[in-house]
Amino acid sequence: MIAGTRRAGLSKSKITMFEQCPRRLWLSVHQPEAAVLDDGAEARFAVGHEVGALACALLPDGIMVEAEPDLSAALATTGTLFEGGHEQPIFEATLEHDGVLVRIDILEPDGSGGWRMAEVKSSTKAKPYHVGDLATQLWVAAKAGLTISSAAIRHLDTGFTLERESDFAGLFSDTELMAEAAPIIARRAETVADARATLSGPDPATAPGPHCDAPFPCEFAMHCHNSLPAGPEWPVTILPNGGGKRWLEMGIENLADVDPSELKSEVHRRVHRATMTGEPWHDVAGARAAMAAWTFPRTWLDFETIAFAVPRWIGTRPYQQVPFQFSAHVEHEGGDIDHHEFLSIDGLDPRRACAEELVAKLPAAGAIIAYNAPFERQCIRGLAAQFPDLADALEALADRIVDLLPVTRACWYHRDQRGSWSIKAVLPTIDASLDYSELDVKDGAHAQEAYLEAIRVETDGERRAQIDSGLRAYCGRDTEAMIVLARHLAEPRTI
Repeated sequence: MIAGTRRAGLSKSKITMFEQCPRRLWLSVHQPEAAVLDDGAEARFAVGHEVGALACALLPDGIMVEAEPDLSAALATTGTLFEGGHEQPIFEATLEHDGVLVRIDILEPDGSGGWRMAEVKSSTKAKPYHVGDLATQLWVAAKAGLTISSAAIRHLDTGFTLERESDFAGLFSDTELMAEAAPIIARRAETVADARATLSGPDPATAPGPHCDAPFPCEFAMHCHNSLPAGPEWPVTILPNGGGKRWLEMGIENLADVDPSELKSEVHRRVHRATMTGEPWHDVAGARAAMAAWTFPRTWLDFETIAFAVPRWIGTRPYQQVPFQFSAHVEHEGGDIDHHEFLSIDGLDPRRACAEELVAKLPAAGAIIAYNAPFERQCIRGLAAQFPDLADALEALADRIVDLLPVTRACWYHRDQRGSWSIKAVLPTIDASLDYSELDVKDGAHAQEAYLEAIRVETDGERRAQIDSGLRAYCGRDTEAMIVLARHLAEPRTI
């Protein structure tokens, strides 16, 4: 029933590549050195491994089919289990049909001689492309002679809260997708033949497009884009909120070729005008009016957070944003500035200490300014919900938060922002000396990576001290930058 040998061919991931872009599949086999992995790829792999291992651990009577010494051995082991009438969960059951090899995350006996299939994902819900993953596995399993009674994506449940140490019962939910997979299964043989034909042929040279980022960022996107002629200096894609799509559909790529009278959005007209003239848009009066009610002392606040897929601390949920750091520059009416900060990189739950430091260090009056305030407000209110004895003081802080981002969006645009109002895009157009490029930690994702390195047992004291310094410099730069930006918005000067 179950094949015990393997011939070279395709896998579930290769078919997914093909369905995203034939050239992605072709390059992965014939020119893998052209791949450029993004900085977060390793972290995502580690999260996936952790989630998958935990899903298996919740079925303690299961057996793992090891991939050692090779996948041919895994095929043989799987065949032996089924032929021997194995009736316990199987992890990474390895099956093959027509050169397509799959390793199924979890098979559980259904009590009627068949099996329930679960594909484990670190996401919090099933996604459309997951159906294709299941379809490939179901197609191979059926051809290998297995009876599958259900097929689900086993994903993290955001309703789960860790209440007892290491008790993860209830962490996962199953979304049944067997019916949705049926029409894809019916076409799988044709898809496999097309993928194999692509691999045996020349480079498909598929043109770059939206598929480069959906459903996954393609590791060959840079390779494909490098082969294209240089585009315009100011493409229509810098128009924010997808404003360039309409023009691309009309065959217009260069912003200079766009008739500004045809732009329906005032923001788009502003971006076009600033880009074409080189003169920044600056509404000084509007900025002053927007910030007039921001009373002193003004506290410029920024958090850094970590969000574990698998909760580590009692009272936390999957992917809950937990603040491990804040920077607060307190600006007094006379111009004096005090700096307060908090950082926890010992791996212990930082929430109580963070909450106490906020209450102790932030002034009891005055505006609290953030850049994209809903995030900071959410962090503080999350702490208030966790610590009732501090809730009133924390809620009072949250109630005083105002947002510099919409003021900047409404009152400033420099063409070098290239359609973005992130503080890292805006700041170099205001004060180049406050660039982030010279910092050890350069953005929020990098801060999370630094935190994860710091809490590893194998990280030595010297390296942890370097990370501590880098994180403090980065978070402090964010709040310092807000002060510089706000002053510039309200006090014009030559740049």
